[in-house]
Amino acid sequence: QVQLVESGGGSVQAGGSLRLSCAASGNIFSVNTMDWYRQAPGKQRELVATISSGGSTNYADSVKGRFTISRDNAKNTVYLQMNSLRPEDTAVYFCRLHWQLLRAYEYWGQGTQVTVSS
Repeated sequence: QVQLVESGGGSVQAGGSLRLSCAASGNIFSVNTMDWYRQAPGKQRELVATISSGGSTNYADSVKGRFTISRDNAKNTVYLQMNSLRPEDTAVYFCRLHWQLLRAYEYWGQGTQVTVSS
């Protein structure tokens, strides 16, 4: 059984910063990818950033240059450093852990709220 626990959400004014964390525990395959998604009210869930166990990263255009994804493989933890936050970044942020080993494995965290006021 794999569990993901997110932390670090909160309320901040525009231009501020927050750092999200997502710690995974359980039976985890070492070659995996961890992502951050977000979902704003009335909108579809969207991919924000992704990082492989090897350290390769990708970002949505809307957050490039402002957000940084990183991970600590020893702790099975992924981070999202969010700088220069904007009101449109307001959403529930979810982490996702996935890998392929004979079949696809996918696990989601419970989500953490980020609210950016203008």
